[in-house]
Amino acid sequence: MRSSVIGSGSFGTALANSLAVTCDEVRLWGRDEALAASINTRHENPTYLPGIPLSPRVRATLDLKEALEGAELVILATPSQATRDIISRAVDFLPRHVPLLTVAKGIENETLLTMTELLEDCLPEEFHPYIAVLSGPSFARELALRSPTVVTIASHWEKVAARCQKMLQTETFRSYTSNDVVGVQYGGALKNVIAIAAGIADGLGMGHNARAAIITRGLAEITRLAVRKGGNPLTLSGLSGMGDLVLTCTGELSRNRRVGMELGKGRPLADILGDMKQVAEGVKTAKSAQDLAVKLGVELPICQQVYAISHEGKSAKAAVVELMTRQPKPELGGA
Repeated sequence: MRSSVIGSGSFGTALANSLAVTCDEVRLWGRDEALAASINTRHENPTYLPGIPLSPRVRATLDLKEALEGAELVILATPSQATRDIISRAVDFLPRHVPLLTVAKGIENETLLTMTELLEDCLPEEFHPYIAVLSGPSFARELALRSPTVVTIASHWEKVAARCQKMLQTETFRSYTSNDVVGVQYGGALKNVIAIAAGIADGLGMGHNARAAIITRGLAEITRLAVRKGGNPLTLSGLSGMGDLVLTCTGELSRNRRVGMELGKGRPLADILGDMKQVAEGVKTAKSAQDLAVKLGVELPICQQVYAISHEGKSAKAAVVELMTRQPKPELGGA
């Protein structure tokens, strides 16, 4: 059995290594020739997962046709804002009647589409029933180290979600299926924005009370927007909602929290991102959240302050004061 992972960053590589437990061959596509050579000869991704041995069943390639040929599962692990370009290049080589599982956690800036909506926008209709999404609390490094990890896989077609679930199941990687494609994706995307907010509070030295408040009220914002888009509110109390949110807002491996911490310390965003090897999805998702709030008339006060700090240069301290001094409201139903 052969599978394909498009995107050789940390999470794509970690998933490829996990798939190698159940698949005879996993082809991992990327753009970096030196990185591909290291994966194939040293069985290591020194750029994104240094020091972690990879299965020899994982074979890297720079050729999309080679990567996708004969695959029984295709995982799309490119950053959300790059997904349209990559899938447009890959469409002629995609195998038919095979699950297409996206793991990117973002909302396209220009269109405000989720990743499954973007795939439906790019791909012929015959591919649409096979689209699925994976989300949940899953740091790539821990997944690659075979630490127990549990996620959600959602698809409109239950058989597709179950097929992905079966192929990914190992002793250390477990998934639950869902048909709430909307809720799972909004949970995964917006938690990155809330994690930046939590990091800002940590960078300002505001303590655990503030972090707990951001997580709780952040979940309320995520749920409010997901429900407006047709998601099930119960989904946001699960792995792809609360589970992923808590991990990303508290974990030392969280890139988005790290960005927030540096913003809270007063560093310019450009300098912060310049020091990072990997994408912090929450930075660009903050813009999508801001635009969705305006378009749909949904109150997202924390997300909107993150946008103002990261994209408009607003003072983090001023943003906190503004959040705290808003008009008092009831907890249930109030923003």
